[in-house]
Amino acid sequence: MEKLSTLHQKQVVSWLAICGLMVFCMIIVGGATRLTHSGLSIVEWEPLIGTIPPLNYADWLQVFDEYKGSPEYQLINYGMSLDEFKVIFWWEYFHRLLGRLIGLVFFIPFIYFMLMGRLNGGLVARLLGIFALGGLQGGMGWYMVASGLVDDPNVSQYRLTAHLSIAFLIFGAITWTALTVLYPSKANLNIPAKKMYKFSIAINLLLLIMVVSGGFVAGLRAGLIYNTFPLMGNSFIPPDLFALSPWWTNFFENMTTVQFNHRIIAYTLAALIPIFWFRLRRRDVSLRTKNFSSLMLCLLTAQMILGIATLLSGVPVILGVAHQAVASLLFITSLCVTHSIASRRGMI
Repeated sequence: MEKLSTLHQKQVVSWLAICGLMVFCMIIVGGATRLTHSGLSIVEWEPLIGTIPPLNYADWLQVFDEYKGSPEYQLINYGMSLDEFKVIFWWEYFHRLLGRLIGLVFFIPFIYFMLMGRLNGGLVARLLGIFALGGLQGGMGWYMVASGLVDDPNVSQYRLTAHLSIAFLIFGAITWTALTVLYPSKANLNIPAKKMYKFSIAINLLLLIMVVSGGFVAGLRAGLIYNTFPLMGNSFIPPDLFALSPWWTNFFENMTTVQFNHRIIAYTLAALIPIFWFRLRRRDVSLRTKNFSSLMLCLLTAQMILGIATLLSGVPVILGVAHQAVASLLFITSLCVTHSIASRRGMI
């Protein structure tokens, strides 16, 4: 990518850093919204009008009456008071509001930078792609909520997983783009790090698969069963792993299988990342690469501890949110490692 001037480089990176931080906050708020069972509290999607919350008692009664017509109220929260409804309403409201704010904070500076000639062609294309992902994410969010406004007051685990995965992709794309602006590619220095680069790509992909797996765990609430570790109940491999038919549906609809898969991916990462870190120490890579890899190892340790604690304690909100937050940081740090290797090899 063509290098920007130093001033424009700092401006664009600062803007993308703000957007990335907002997306990170969005992931946290989204996790809290799900864990507090607040996602179905607003039963309509009004991108513009919905920005204004209830302002008086009559407004609150109106939105509460709309919620009373939903399956969640009728089957789960029947008899809920207005004050109790306000708690779940505000979580979902701020989740949607933050999404709208991210769109504005991304789009308005983008137009300004583009009109002022501070973005090159390649960067404009990348940013337009991120903006398109943001639009897709908004639509997927409502598509997910709509699945829980029918007979069954539970959102589809498929749609929830798609919604979560797109959020991570947006976070990753913003981070990668900011790093590319901050550290433009250099001439190929012929550094013997090609294998490590491929290794890091494999870790990136496995972490993304881990995110998808976590989405199914969340969507099926699979963390509420087998709250033991390291065994699942009395065995490492639970007996009801393939209880559903056809067999492949177990990977997406069987709570036991979904949790088992999540554990296996975690074990795999717990083995691969320390190996990657150790091998990287023996390669001629930058100090930045080594520092990012050390941070990745620390975040992996924290994530494993949080995952076990979350499972053993029955998925309390604070631990569940922390687990999702650290997962996003771990994924981003792994991308930073890959980018730092690639930028020295002249690949971006």
